[in-house]
Amino acid sequence: MNNFYMIIRPLALAVHALAATIFVAGCALIPSYELPPSGLPVAWPTSAKMPTPSTQNPVIPSWQDYFSDTTLRQLIGTALDNNRDLRVTLLNTQQAKAQLGIRQADQFPTINTTVTGARTPTSAGGINSAYSAGLAVTAYEFDFFGRVASLKEQALAQYLATTEAVQTAQIGLIATVAQSWLSLLADEALLTVTQQTLATRAESVKLVELKLAQGAASELDHRLAQTLLEAARVTLAQFARQRALDENALVLLLGQSLNEAQRAQLRQTSLEQLQFAELLAGLPSDLLAQRPDIRQAEQVLIASNANIGAARAAFFPRISLTTGLGSASSELGGLFKDGAWGWTLAPQLVLPIFDGGRNQSNLDAAKAGRDIALAQYEKAIQSAFREVGDTLASRATLVQQLQASRALQDAETDRSRLTQLRLEHGAANQLEWLDAKRSLFAAQQGSIQTQLAYLQNQIALFKALGGGASVQPVAAKGLN
Repeated sequence: MNNFYMIIRPLALAVHALAATIFVAGCALIPSYELPPSGLPVAWPTSAKMPTPSTQNPVIPSWQDYFSDTTLRQLIGTALDNNRDLRVTLLNTQQAKAQLGIRQADQFPTINTTVTGARTPTSAGGINSAYSAGLAVTAYEFDFFGRVASLKEQALAQYLATTEAVQTAQIGLIATVAQSWLSLLADEALLTVTQQTLATRAESVKLVELKLAQGAASELDHRLAQTLLEAARVTLAQFARQRALDENALVLLLGQSLNEAQRAQLRQTSLEQLQFAELLAGLPSDLLAQRPDIRQAEQVLIASNANIGAARAAFFPRISLTTGLGSASSELGGLFKDGAWGWTLAPQLVLPIFDGGRNQSNLDAAKAGRDIALAQYEKAIQSAFREVGDTLASRATLVQQLQASRALQDAETDRSRLTQLRLEHGAANQLEWLDAKRSLFAAQQGSIQTQLAYLQNQIALFKALGGGASVQPVAAKGLN
């Protein structure tokens, strides 16, 4: 056994020395990477009005700080734990991490234990026995030109891209849950207003029928009252259907149904009660650091750049080594005795001479892939800038629209009240009263829908600015 350790120790040291040399030689053929210019304007469009931040890099609050409503925070937490799309994204990250581990392991030799035994008959009627045992390194590639190291760098960038994809998925999920909850609140408000209107119009039909019987109303008044009643029923059915669809969409995001406490809160909460933290847009260049989808696109670009290094290395010789150390004997009992030890060394050099243009095509494909990744990176930046610009521009007009819709609702409420008084004193006819009721119903719907659009715009701005990107990836259930 002493002879075994004396032989295996120099071999192990030599292998480690070669591995260290190859690791340093790593990325010689990878093109030097430089972050492309963002091309972002120096300021937001003039239509995007936002408060001026006190610093150039304002901090976007986390979703726990941005959303103050307790029920909404519970719903977002449930979605982060249970959403299946997010779980798939997390599993993709684990898969990419495993691939990175494989590429890292390729940089080092794999040492296996081998034990073989054979007994074959001879022509003379005897038996030939052969036994061997030892350690073997099979086809270990000396990465002098960085092919394996380039593939490792590519796998690392792909893994980092998947971690950024998790952040992007989380931000999108948080925003979608919040917007879905707002839609449900708006549906409840619209249903309440419609039910009240339906009850009022049903009473109006009864009143007109009494007047018609006494000759104080015309058949036209009766038909108009019935028309408004049936229109309210149509609207009620539409809003009821939309509420059911919106709840189904939220349940899919949550991965479970709403509990009784959440349903009760849904009936008690109004859109006007929801308040979000103030957001400051900062400078356009802040998007590069705050939006994970941009960082993801950059990692994809880095991976494509590293793939060029692997494609270039294919043009150079590939040197591999197969070696073994062990003992052999014709008797099993003499396998580890002195004098039975030996070793084999079989280096191999493969130099590409003619491959029908395969290596050149692979290199061309890698370069084209890098150009595609560059275009996608630039598009990610441009898309991010547009998303923020659109939400900022919409914010300014939505504030004005919300103020106008509330003023319109107040005016229509007063008009309906005054028309009711005029009708009771004979100064207005049934037609004017019904028209006032119809206009009030439309104004109430418009006010609710504008309030919903305003709040959803705030959530869209939170998402567009990279809000929630500081959230740490949650552990997918069932992974351990």
